[in-house]
Amino acid sequence: MEFIVKGRNIELTDDLKQMTEKKIKVKVEKYYNKVVQIEVELSQEKNPKISRNKIAEVTVFTPGEIIRSKESATEMHEAIDKVANKLERQIKKYRSKTIQKGRRANGSAIKTTSLADIDSDLSQQIVKVKSFAIKPTTPEDAIMQMELVGHDFFVFVNSQTGKTSLVYKRNDKKYGLIEPVV
Repeated sequence: MEFIVKGRNIELTDDLKQMTEKKIKVKVEKYYNKVVQIEVELSQEKNPKISRNKIAEVTVFTPGEIIRSKESATEMHEAIDKVANKLERQIKKYRSKTIQKGRRANGSAIKTTSLADIDSDLSQQIVKVKSFAIKPTTPEDAIMQMELVGHDFFVFVNSQTGKTSLVYKRNDKKYGLIEPVV
């Protein structure tokens, strides 16, 4: 498993890297041993009006799912502790759902494309483009994946209908499913 620690607007000392690896890698491996890569980004907001300006963001890549957690605090050690605890809860939830379903996760990859690939007229409106592999899954599994990455929507191929579909989180905390009619 690859473990990467990146810093933005912060000096990454060896002690900070070791503490991050100890807190996060150990918790992840304790509950889920099929992790391909863990990326940790530690950053500091420069705005003096933001009191919780130390941010720890962790992305865990498994063979089938991506789990993301982000926390902020006044001290970096506190932010790392908070994100490690949140990540532990997410992994436990993910693991229990995959065990209940009796399924094994399938692989998917995400890559980010630069704006140079987009028509110049749209470049003022579109600030980031992501490409990802879409694998057939059920709406219930798509909701689980959406929750794991912390997004409000998730695009997938519905294994029941064969159509590209979208699940989203509604304002009433329930979920919606959009299926196109062609």
